[in-house]
Amino acid sequence: MNYQTSVSVDEKSKETKVKKNKKVYDQKPTSAFIGASWSALLIGVTSYCIGLWNAEMLLNEKGYYFTILLFGLFSVISVQKAVRDKLEDIPVTDIYYSISWFTTVTSIVLLVIGLWNADLLLSEKGFYGMSFLLSVFAAIAVQKNTRDIQYIDRSIEDKNSF
Repeated sequence: MNYQTSVSVDEKSKETKVKKNKKVYDQKPTSAFIGASWSALLIGVTSYCIGLWNAEMLLNEKGYYFTILLFGLFSVISVQKAVRDKLEDIPVTDIYYSISWFTTVTSIVLLVIGLWNADLLLSEKGFYGMSFLLSVFAAIAVQKNTRDIQYIDRSIEDKNSF
C-alpha cells in the first residue's frame, strides 16, 4: 500500500495548467432566423410607433415614449456588443459593461413607470409593453446575427490568407 500524501510541485503545476480553448463559431445563422429577427424588429418598432401616432396623448408624452424606445434599443445593442466582445477576448472595460446594463434596466424601468402613471387603457399599456419588449429582443437577435456573420467571414478570410 503506497499512499501518496503530498503532490510534488511538478505534478501540481501540470494539473493547474489547463489551456483555455477558444470556442470556434463556424455556423452562420440561417436565413430564416435572420429574416425572423429583422421582421420582429420591424414589426415591434413599427407597431410601437403606429400606436404612438394614433394615441390621444400630448406630443411631449409621445416624445417621451419614443425616446424610451430609442434608448432601449441602443442600450440592448450595447449590452450585446459588450457581452460578445468579452466572449471574443476583445477588451471591454467594466465601466462600459456596467453602464450598458444600467441603461438597459433604466429604459425598461422608465417605460414601466411611464405606463403605470399613464391615463391609458390597460390593453394599450400592454400593447406598448409588448411591442417594446419585442423590439428590444429583436434588436439583440439582429445584433447577434450581424456579429456571427462578421466573425465567421473574418475567420474564413484569415484561413484563406494563409
